[in-house]
Amino acid sequence: MRIATTIFLTDQTISPVRLARELEQRGFAGLYLPEHTHIPVERTSPYPAGGDLPPEYGRTLDPFVALGQAAAVTERLELGTGITLVAQHDPIDLAKQVATLDHLSGGRFTLGVGYGWNREEAEDHGVDWRTRRERTRDRMALMRALWAAGPTAYEGTTASVRASFAHPKPAGGAPRTLIGGAAGPRLFAHIAEYADGWLPIGGRGLTEALPVLRETWEKAGRDPDALHVVPYAVRPSEGKLAHFAGLGITETVVQLPPSGETEVLRKLDEYARYV
Repeated sequence: MRIATTIFLTDQTISPVRLARELEQRGFAGLYLPEHTHIPVERTSPYPAGGDLPPEYGRTLDPFVALGQAAAVTERLELGTGITLVAQHDPIDLAKQVATLDHLSGGRFTLGVGYGWNREEAEDHGVDWRTRRERTRDRMALMRALWAAGPTAYEGTTASVRASFAHPKPAGGAPRTLIGGAAGPRLFAHIAEYADGWLPIGGRGLTEALPVLRETWEKAGRDPDALHVVPYAVRPSEGKLAHFAGLGITETVVQLPPSGETEVLRKLDEYARYV
């Protein structure tokens, strides 16, 4: 089992450079970072975990800038977003950011894709909440056109691009793409259509959900051995990781606290026994 990590890096936490170096020295597999551009004060969207929204949501570092720093000071540590709110981005700009980070890191980047939960944040970006999934799907197709080996046009319903010269290319042609979200037929259909796998938050319910996802995946003509399922933001235990391994899962992303160096490094030492 490969053990990666995720954390809300903010202006008040451990720095990306220090964390990345410590992760690689301890043998952790990767670092995934979340994204929120801003959190409107007047908010009607409920926090998915219940209760008050933790303050780190409004203080997150830009994940691509932070992961660029992490890439520069490591050689093996994999890098990822968990998740990128693709619908909120200009897809031509985002394609360039992704390709540059993957190129400079030597193909170490995983693009975690999500649809979001904060309607107010999305609407400030001009996103129609009802169509954000379709908008994300459209933007992913456009980005793949820009990552193609030769100039490739894309004409979508919400985004289009002419056949263009667009370099650098991602190191492997396109980065690994994982979609986050709750289990369901629509999510699984999108995973099978344009992604490489699933980022299930916490990892609960996988025993029931995995056979359904695998069936959808194979019906779409995808290689059964190519599906990646990576439980995300997990509070680890020996039993939980053994359960994941029994389901055929080979990578888990564990949650670190949004804290300063002392607390984060203590938690890394605690989790090191799982590596």
